[in-house]
Amino acid sequence: MKTIQQSYPALNDALGVEVYIKREDQHKYGSHKGRSIPLMIKKYFKEEEITNFVISSSGNAGIAAIHAVQAHNRNNENNITLNIFIGKNIDVRKFKALQSLIEDPNITLEQVERPKQAAFQLEKSGDAKNLRQSTDDVALMGYYELADEINKIPNLQAIFVPTSSGTTAQGLGVAFDALPPSKWGGKQHPEIHIVQTTSCHPIATVFDTDIEKTDTSIAGAIVDNVAHRKDAVIEVITKSGGSGWVVTDTEIAAAQELLKTTAKIHTSPNAAMSIAGLQKALRSGKNYDGVVVCLLTGM
Repeated sequence: MKTIQQSYPALNDALGVEVYIKREDQHKYGSHKGRSIPLMIKKYFKEEEITNFVISSSGNAGIAAIHAVQAHNRNNENNITLNIFIGKNIDVRKFKALQSLIEDPNITLEQVERPKQAAFQLEKSGDAKNLRQSTDDVALMGYYELADEINKIPNLQAIFVPTSSGTTAQGLGVAFDALPPSKWGGKQHPEIHIVQTTSCHPIATVFDTDIEKTDTSIAGAIVDNVAHRKDAVIEVITKSGGSGWVVTDTEIAAAQELLKTTAKIHTSPNAAMSIAGLQKALRSGKNYDGVVVCLLTGM
């Protein structure tokens, strides 16, 4: 599904660069996770006849999985099941969003102390396939479609991506290497920039050491402190000429306000991180004479 990618003159004037906002928060499955989770389910169902799935989620991945499973079960006699494990400290809005979406008795939602471990155990027992983007390279395939859409923007120079595991950033980097030349006159090789928070930044601090560690962040979807994809993501970033940026709650909130006042976009702290990262890059001396894309990823 294509999502809106649009430039806003007032936002461009405020930032001093031409920015396209990519509205993954408007994806029919709720976020950029709607690119990969449905593809993973479809592939494992069709190719391996897997019908039971499990996922641990801080919100967006679970929402995408609910949509995908319910869509499948509406259109197939052979239903599939989904177990969703969420943490005790999940954002209340996301918890309510997950609960409100479930209409299918084949989907269960459970709050546990250690959701990742609960999902691992269910997979280890042989009862379900774990939809884990951070270690499953099938997830990367979902972001080829996203890269193809962004590639239609002419004079593309950089992409800023709010990042937890790094799957989206890696997928975009791999996809742009594989895409054919654009109609604008040759292959586009945008810089890939990841944005993480002061509470979770295992990849970004390789590039950005100007931080003060905090215990929490208002961007609650950035939670992957293990970062299994770290080396691959660093390679993608370095090859593209991009960087990593760590942003504070103050910077994220300011980015939310900027989007609201210049583009009439009301978005989550998680999504606004891309703008906060771009602003930090500009303050650090980055210059752009081409187009910068900022992903608004979701809740």
